[in-house]
Amino acid sequence: MVLSRSSSTSYLRLCILSALGVLAVSATAATNDSNVVSDDELPEVELDKIVVTATRTPTKTSNVIAQTRVVDKEDLKRFQGQTVMEVLRRQPGFSIKQDGGLGQSSNFYLRGYDSKRVLVLIDGVRYGSMTSGQPALNLLPADQVDRIEVLYGASGSSIYGADAMGGVIQIFTRGSGAEQTNFSVTAGVGSNDHYVYGAAAQFANAQGAKLSLSANRNQTKGISALEYQTGNNKDDDGFKSNNFSLNASIPLTQNISVGATGIFAKSTTEFDDFGDSANAEIDQENGAVSAFSQYENDKLTLRLSAGQSLDKLDNKVGDAFETKQKQANLISTYQLPVGQIQAGAEWLKQEVDLTDNTPDNGSDSYKINDRTIKSGFAGYQVNEQAYDFQANVRYDDNSQFGDETTFGLGYAVKLAPSLRLGTSFATGYRAPTLNDLYIESSYYIPNEDLKVEKSKNLEIFIESTSAIQTTRLTGFNSDVKNLITNKELPSYKYQASNIDEARLSGYSFTSDWQLSNILFGGQYTRTNAESRSGDDKGKQLVFRPEHTGLVYVGYQAANFDIRTEAEYVGKTYNVTDNSTFMNDYTLFNISGSYYLSPNLTWTSRINNLTNVDYSTNESFGEYGSRYNQDGTNFFTSLTYNWF
Repeated sequence: MVLSRSSSTSYLRLCILSALGVLAVSATAATNDSNVVSDDELPEVELDKIVVTATRTPTKTSNVIAQTRVVDKEDLKRFQGQTVMEVLRRQPGFSIKQDGGLGQSSNFYLRGYDSKRVLVLIDGVRYGSMTSGQPALNLLPADQVDRIEVLYGASGSSIYGADAMGGVIQIFTRGSGAEQTNFSVTAGVGSNDHYVYGAAAQFANAQGAKLSLSANRNQTKGISALEYQTGNNKDDDGFKSNNFSLNASIPLTQNISVGATGIFAKSTTEFDDFGDSANAEIDQENGAVSAFSQYENDKLTLRLSAGQSLDKLDNKVGDAFETKQKQANLISTYQLPVGQIQAGAEWLKQEVDLTDNTPDNGSDSYKINDRTIKSGFAGYQVNEQAYDFQANVRYDDNSQFGDETTFGLGYAVKLAPSLRLGTSFATGYRAPTLNDLYIESSYYIPNEDLKVEKSKNLEIFIESTSAIQTTRLTGFNSDVKNLITNKELPSYKYQASNIDEARLSGYSFTSDWQLSNILFGGQYTRTNAESRSGDDKGKQLVFRPEHTGLVYVGYQAANFDIRTEAEYVGKTYNVTDNSTFMNDYTLFNISGSYYLSPNLTWTSRINNLTNVDYSTNESFGEYGSRYNQDGTNFFTSLTYNWF
């Protein structure tokens, strides 16, 4: 059944015009203010940033060949009290499927690839569930994050290995960019009894030692997850989380440094289950810790690191799972007369403990509870005035599925000082998860014959970069063999199965500008995610909208900043035969900060200003499971800093 909602492409245009109008008024008023400061006194926005995820070594975004996006700490101020999932949904090429409000179970899609096929790292450590394959980004607080780097496409496969077919997301814990000693406290309040309070301390000295500690509490009464429900499922579903982060680095000598990082979230999420259970809730623990030592001189960088991530879940009405990913790697980079070479080795141990809380339904277990991946990789990178070149190859030996070799090649040439044209080719792969292989329940039956997914990926781009703007048009095409999807059986149960061939293709346009005080821009991605074999040949893969986009305009002064945005998500099919779909929607948001004093900052955000009724997940028909999303909602906070 198709739902009718008050959202359309014309509505998107209206919101864009409204956003431009509001900011134009703000900009005019501010310009006419006699107290407006000069450009020299304004905060600077650096369009050309340094990233490490795309090449595993510090590289300017203007020299990276694959499409890259950086969400820095200034951007993250707009997401206080939110999760990493809320940050990503507004980045180019992303869409989400979420079972209700803040903290509820969710999945994201990037250029048509779901989260199982996008590798997530926290300070270089793999993060995600070994059973489902999905990272719980809906539980990681944006308040504990310093920046997020997104590498699009499969070029990360030859650098990081499995699960990077669709891209790589790296999350850096708060304090990684600490430059001075300071202390801060934050308190915030929002819709649905949403409260956040926390404190942070950062220490830095002239010798280069840094230490950052942060903790906060995030809680909300929430909204009812499922629509059209009665009984226990009609109540609001709350979320509460205690969050902590650590980031430290110490130079031992002029060439040697050591450090450690960590982020941890302990949360409880209420949810609606189809058994109408009273007080149904999930207890979860998520995070990652790592330690490193690094040697560096003018030619050689040598880095040894080790870490572990945790994904622990107990929903109290079903089984409990605890996934750990233990990792160690050694990376060396050597500067040549032209370019640099990189080589390294990696060891990864994935393991899961399952506690059977439902023995009446039979014994629950996995045939294999752990696996080890041993890897070696090498690369060559050149960033010259006239061109950029990158080549990588990686070998992985998986104790469960055998060995795989992936490679990537990329080249970009400068046609003019501010214009660059480039292309890249990469291969990728993903091994089936334990749930794919062995899950057995009232809804699923196992399939131990699943094959490894493999992909061939081609990109081409043209990019313009100057002091005031960065604009990029990227075309992408991924041909995937043995794509794993859930197939509905005549018994009305589901089973993971391979699609012989699938294609994910399209293009992405991004443009970001800063003209004096005014910042504006936008992004649009068209994704054609199509099954090319089997019963659903020619049909779109479910929960992948063809059109996504966002436009924004903002004004930045010395004592305040403001931003309005319109976020658009197009029609999305929710069954494999494309017989039903969710309509498109547009959300209109506004956010800003006001610097009441050098020490005190007031930050506010209003989401869904026009109170659009929309859903990102309707799995079994409108009245079966239409999951709610919040209407007009707000969050505001005060932060006090001692310098």
